[in-house]
Amino acid sequence: MTDSFLYTTPLDPRAAPLIEALTWEYTTRYGDYFGEPGEEMRRYPAELFAPPNGNFLLLLRHGVAVAGGAFKRYDERTAELKRVCTHIDLRRQGLARKVLAQLELQAARQGYVRLYLTTGFRQPEAAILYLNNGYTALFDTTVESEGTPPCIGRFGSCHS
Repeated sequence: MTDSFLYTTPLDPRAAPLIEALTWEYTTRYGDYFGEPGEEMRRYPAELFAPPNGNFLLLLRHGVAVAGGAFKRYDERTAELKRVCTHIDLRRQGLARKVLAQLELQAARQGYVRLYLTTGFRQPEAAILYLNNGYTALFDTTVESEGTPPCIGRFGSCHS
């Protein structure tokens, strides 16, 4: 396997299939909970994920995006992780963990000392990923979350 990381933009044509797949996944998991299908993915302009305040990462395998993620400025010292995802056919191979590690390193290089994120209540595998990688839940993990507002999963981590 030839895997490589590429810092780019969500507008990069290589990112389009991954973003489309993530949009489809959000739509199938949440329906119109966030509004019209795809609305959640259009919520943040691409510029937020560009240096100096953010970044957008693709994990390429033979030149094709198989995983990715991004961060944007949350506050002066904190970056907010967004859209960490893996192609549906390639899950359970540790790709999201690799993307997460690269995003953590890049955020530190860009001067951030903390990371913050939210994860949707219908994405338990995402919560497990973050908890298993040293993030701390800033919510009660024992409470059923379906009836609470979206993005209840708040995690914090210092990677300085």
